[in-house]
Amino acid sequence: MPEAEENVDVKIAPEDIKVDTFRSSGAGGQNVQKVSSAVRITHIPTGIVVTCQTERSQLQNKAFAMKILYSRILEGELEKQAEERAKLKGKRIEAGWGNQIRSYVLHPYKMVKDHRTDYETSQTEAVLNGDIDGFITAYLRSIVGRQDI
Repeated sequence: MPEAEENVDVKIAPEDIKVDTFRSSGAGGQNVQKVSSAVRITHIPTGIVVTCQTERSQLQNKAFAMKILYSRILEGELEKQAEERAKLKGKRIEAGWGNQIRSYVLHPYKMVKDHRTDYETSQTEAVLNGDIDGFITAYLRSIVGRQDI
């Protein structure tokens, strides 16, 4: 599997964002209905919208909203990388009982069985020493569907 870079450098261009200011809502105070301190930032390419109205200053709210926007874009990029990795890896099969290709029985009797093709042999020593031509032929026959192989 090819190595992917873990660090994703997210750059937010000023022309890619739209900044709106509005008045904060919530419990009273002298600033609430007079000063537009709340900030809404929209990232146009992705459609991500971040709103911040926790601070009293518009600059602080904008800085906090930019941090949140950066982290959400970064999270999206990391998800894209994870999806690409999953696509390259393919389906994952659990390595558990019942998922093996062959089973080897050495005691009380001797037998090697291929579970994909139901080919079996009692020559366990030969198979363990590398003589697996019978298994290969049986597998090719099962794939192609012909018996003349």
